[in-house]
Amino acid sequence: MTAPKQGLLERRFALTARGTSIPREMIAGMTTFLAAAYLIVVIPSLLASGGMDRAAVTAGVIIVMAVGSIAMALYANLPFIVGPGIGGSAILGVTLAQVEHIPWQTGLGIAMMSGIAFVILTLTGAREMVVRMIPPQIKLGLGASIGLFIAMLGCRDAGLVSVDVKRHALALGDFSQPGPVVALIGLAVAIALQARRVPGAVLVGIVVAALVGVPLGITSFTGGLSLPHSPMPVTGEVDLLGAFTLVALPYMFTFFAAEFFSTLGTTLAIGAKAGLTDEQGNLPGIERPFLVDSLAATLGPLVGVPGGTALVESAAGVEAGGRTGLTPLTAAGLFLLTLLLMPLAMAIPREATAPALILIGISMLGTIRNAKGDDIADLFPAMAMMLLTLISNSFGTGIAGGLLVHVIVQVLAGRWREIPLGLFILTLPLGYYFYGAATAH
Repeated sequence: MTAPKQGLLERRFALTARGTSIPREMIAGMTTFLAAAYLIVVIPSLLASGGMDRAAVTAGVIIVMAVGSIAMALYANLPFIVGPGIGGSAILGVTLAQVEHIPWQTGLGIAMMSGIAFVILTLTGAREMVVRMIPPQIKLGLGASIGLFIAMLGCRDAGLVSVDVKRHALALGDFSQPGPVVALIGLAVAIALQARRVPGAVLVGIVVAALVGVPLGITSFTGGLSLPHSPMPVTGEVDLLGAFTLVALPYMFTFFAAEFFSTLGTTLAIGAKAGLTDEQGNLPGIERPFLVDSLAATLGPLVGVPGGTALVESAAGVEAGGRTGLTPLTAAGLFLLTLLLMPLAMAIPREATAPALILIGISMLGTIRNAKGDDIADLFPAMAMMLLTLISNSFGTGIAGGLLVHVIVQVLAGRWREIPLGLFILTLPLGYYFYGAATAH
């Protein structure tokens, strides 16, 4: 790369100030892309189950992930990619469309109204105020909770963990099957290289796992180039009028709460992992990533995609050394490339990307070590948040529950004067959201 180009990137992304380099950022971007590529398959599948055109939604998902990540790179200069979350997509495609029989067009309207509320709270500074109200103990538990969620997601993707329906419990998967074998080999390679501090260790583990999956029948290449699909069948189909009903109101809040706490947890936990937070666990300039994800949540439904948010898979790039917006900018370019290389990109199975999620998740569990282990009032809420995340399979629900538990424990401990008034007020919508999540069966 020529000196002028390198100078331009240095000035734009402050690479030296954050202790990184162009090659490291590009490797981190590639790693992030591979870790999140499964969403290009999973999200359209969820939305298609609610009646949406799968090919059109796939194109919409790629566009939102690319444009949102570019905005995060250029406006916030943070190593987070942006895209639709699995939670919001499941609410629209499964809960609303299949269970409640609400048309997907109305579901997109509900998601868009939630995004508009995001934008208002961001522009007024209310979201940042909420972040600063959250106690340090909860912030310490955020990283561990999200790490547990990511690691469990990786274990499920790999087939290392299964659900025992009879006992209503998790159980070990069948390690003799090709999927777990592929994942374990990739995990072993990534650990071996990372222990030797080899750059791009996670990326190499993903590639090796994908190649091992070829003879085992897990990885299959069906072609290279393909013409991009059009998102037009789901573009501009938002039903805003249908969102203004009493039936839609609880789901609007569900979208809002799930995406709010997902983004909050992702930015703080992964920002801490990247060394970008301050001594109080706050992320300087957090209003910038908040504005990007709120706009993605608002505009995404226009192309058929609900709930844009900063994605937890960004942790893969941070683990690979990503510290600036050059990481999501690289990932965005690769997402756009998948519009032409869809068969090749989709050939990498979830079993191959699972080792990255497992390794990243486990490494994030270390954030809990700074909690005060000798004070039950400080330790219990953080541990409860981890447990609720695991039980609910949602770190949005886990964070909401953790904050509620914190307030309850502080009151029981006689420390209610230490709780900010705003946090007391926040318990009302949190309680409503948590009750809804607990009774939605």
